[in-house]
Amino acid sequence: MIYFDNSATTKPYPESVKVFSDVAGDFFGNPSSLHGLGLKSGKLLQQARQIAANSLGVSSGELIFTSGGTESNNSAIKGVALAYRERGKHIITSAIEHASVYETCKQLEDLGYTVTVLPVNRKGIVSVEDVKKALREDTILVSIMQVNSELGSIQPIGEIASLLSHYPKVLFHVDGVQGFGKLPVMPKKWGIDLLSLSAHKFHGGRGTGLLYVRQGVKLSPLMSGGGQEQGRRSGTENLPGIVAMARAMKIGMGNLGKNQKHMSRLRDHLITRLKELPYCILNSPEVTNVEGAPQIVNFSCPGLKSEVIVHALEDYDIYVSTRSACSSKNDKPSRVLLAAGMDVDRAKSALRVSFSPENTIEEVDRFIEAVEQTVPKLAKIMRV
Repeated sequence: MIYFDNSATTKPYPESVKVFSDVAGDFFGNPSSLHGLGLKSGKLLQQARQIAANSLGVSSGELIFTSGGTESNNSAIKGVALAYRERGKHIITSAIEHASVYETCKQLEDLGYTVTVLPVNRKGIVSVEDVKKALREDTILVSIMQVNSELGSIQPIGEIASLLSHYPKVLFHVDGVQGFGKLPVMPKKWGIDLLSLSAHKFHGGRGTGLLYVRQGVKLSPLMSGGGQEQGRRSGTENLPGIVAMARAMKIGMGNLGKNQKHMSRLRDHLITRLKELPYCILNSPEVTNVEGAPQIVNFSCPGLKSEVIVHALEDYDIYVSTRSACSSKNDKPSRVLLAAGMDVDRAKSALRVSFSPENTIEEVDRFIEAVEQTVPKLAKIMRV
């Protein structure tokens, strides 16, 4: 099997699977309970929080554990919108954000907020100048992702943060779900205020994530109840998932340089091979680690529906995707690709290949061979 859908979800590290099982069996006490079992679980929770904080270079008190990227993004955007609504009701985001950001902003529009959706260039990258032009007196939040999940385009997060440092009343949220473990993620150094992560994107497990909230930033909680997570996210913590996520973060950061270099080689090799095929068009930015993240390559085979190619490749035991898994069952052309200036045919025929450190050059070559055997046949059938 060749698994090239790592941007949808990754295979958990064996160490994460083991620690999840061990914690679920041995630390079943509620971390909020006062008895010995609860205190034992609470201590482990704090240890995991510190490991996660060390991986990001932040304070442990600045982390909120969540159920994943979608909750983290919702918590950041709605939490800031509610907490700072007296200051203003204007939010800035981009046309290529993940649905959990894009739809959250649309929901806030229904509640009386104003949202400016920034365009992107042909590479799927936001202009810092456009961010500056969009700023208003009542702007309270800018939310821009680090890496786009479909194109792999890297956004100028450091430059945007530098710009916003001159606007202290404007908070900066970054969806870092597709960046962590593949590229450096440095919220303190960049000067961002909120950062969302999801464990299953970096070989942790599904159902666990976190939100970094810089000390001093106010956040209205989405989840009210028992007051867990400093009152910012009530609900009994998913201790096995959190510990497994912390383990994955530590492993990922320890191997970041090596893994980034390896996946960059895979990406560059795939792009080179795709250029040899006249029926394939590259959609992702070409320059790896500058414009395009090392793990994602998006390309189109115009004239064919991407779903047809995906299923044809399954016959070769190769698994790729069409777009973000959260939107893949939607028959409409990709909102992200259309925003990057592609026509409907190109958007509807797009495929996304996404790597993990476990993938190999040989798998890339086998994938190209499968494309060479599949796409021309499908195109011939379509012409009949």
